[in-house]
Amino acid sequence: MTNDSEKNVQAEARDYSGAVKKTDVAEIKLVRKMDIRIMTILWAMCFLNYLDRNAITAARLNNLEDDLGLVGTQYQTCISILFVGYLLMQIPSNMLMSSGKIRPSIYMCTCMMAWAVVSACTSLVHNYKGLVMVRFFLGVAEAPYYPGALYLLSLFYTRKEIATRISILYSGNIFATSFSGLIAEAVFATLDKVHGLAGWRWLFIIEGTVTFGVAIIGLWMLPDYPLTTRWLTPEERQMAHDRIQRDTVGLEAPKGTRAGFTQAIRDPRLYLLCFMQNMHLSACSFNNFFPTVIGSLGFNRTITLGLTCPPYLVSGFVGIIIGLTSGKWNERTWHITGCMGIAGIGFVISCITMNTAARYVSCFMFASGAYAVNSVILGWVSATLGQTAEKKAISLSIVNVVANASYIYTPYLYPKSNGPKYLVAMSSNAAFAFMTVASAWVLRFWLQSTNAKLKRTNPGENVLYAY
Repeated sequence: MTNDSEKNVQAEARDYSGAVKKTDVAEIKLVRKMDIRIMTILWAMCFLNYLDRNAITAARLNNLEDDLGLVGTQYQTCISILFVGYLLMQIPSNMLMSSGKIRPSIYMCTCMMAWAVVSACTSLVHNYKGLVMVRFFLGVAEAPYYPGALYLLSLFYTRKEIATRISILYSGNIFATSFSGLIAEAVFATLDKVHGLAGWRWLFIIEGTVTFGVAIIGLWMLPDYPLTTRWLTPEERQMAHDRIQRDTVGLEAPKGTRAGFTQAIRDPRLYLLCFMQNMHLSACSFNNFFPTVIGSLGFNRTITLGLTCPPYLVSGFVGIIIGLTSGKWNERTWHITGCMGIAGIGFVISCITMNTAARYVSCFMFASGAYAVNSVILGWVSATLGQTAEKKAISLSIVNVVANASYIYTPYLYPKSNGPKYLVAMSSNAAFAFMTVASAWVLRFWLQSTNAKLKRTNPGENVLYAY
């Protein structure tokens, strides 16, 4: 085939934004190889990240509050304090990762070892002050993982690929939340009071130990950068690098972390994406109280923890499907609109009825709808704000920081006095879902206008912003 013919075939394969579907056998083989290594270990790390973080929600059902003498809103404070430490460290962490001064694989795994130790130390606390301290430092230790994982994915996967990979990564969170209740119940039923320790203390010890072991494995499996990945051949390394270069809108040469930070904060689209993701995660605030919400159905502890599993299992698979279709069609807005619309209806149902079946169905609706759009929004951040590696890394961390700030204030929407309907929380979540949809449409129109301007000023431009 001639060069002109190759160019014509490639032009026909491009979608409205200039993204190209993989057709080269070598590239398909490369992506499969990266998936096996990168996605396997990142998923395991994500699963344990959220399992360790959310163990406290199951521990609450095993008398944690009584054992530590927690009263009033002290439990809510212990939930929210984690995110103070979590938010403080994310931006500096991703600036460090994108600086080239450290190996991301070693850095992320060392941080994982640290959070494993801190999480296990929760078993040693005996009062409110101790729990607050441990939760704060757990947030500090966990902070580098998720924005760091997003940054790694953005280095290895294109715009059409990344939403699916983020959805698979995020399913680690969802499945961790799904199985955490079952894991906790197994520990409580078999180890409660063994050697004089409460079941919830054993839960933190066991999960922390497993996390430390996986961190050691991660040292051998995680990559650093496309051109330095040990388990790729020289040809594969170059291909991995080149395909990301071709896929980036407005690609610029690296300018350092300070310049990347300046680029990020000067891009007004960053603030709209921050708001969108903040509203989305605000709508997901039920996560830290899901066993409590399920408990409002009136069943005993064992059945309650068992019932937390199915809604999350379904939402995990729905999230992967949404990531696949969003990537295949390179579409964001309608996916967000449909998913958050379903979530909003689920929140409204929880507000207006105490019927057991209806409330349980609503849990499936808001869990599946709300969680599904996480990969779509974060993929949108990477595709829109990725002109340099530093800007991409810092933008992802800023969006994650602003979004996770929601977990500082949303726990206070769920006081025990508002049960069993939690009317304030559920009605607020419905409003958050609506604002997520509204901001997605604003960004869509904004990017359409930007693309039209790019076409006018540079008629030869064939890589545009996706919406």
